[in-house]
Amino acid sequence: MKRIIIDQKIRFGKPIIEGTRITVEEVLGMLVGGMTYEEIHEEYGLTKDDILAVLGYAASLIKGEEIHKL
Repeated sequence: MKRIIIDQKIRFGKPIIEGTRITVEEVLGMLVGGMTYEEIHEEYGLTKDDILAVLGYAASLIKGEEIHKL
């Protein structure tokens, strides 16, 4: 996940793809909205590796999540 950085001076410290101002949240939203890798690349210039880094970052956050039964 070398492509994902957090810089308090960029996008209020949200995780972004290095070299861009595109947040992890935005890319996840694009994918949930049905955009393909190719469409994201054409519209935003992101590579497949950028998108996979976003998915890896999101997966790492969920992996550390604790589940509490009610």
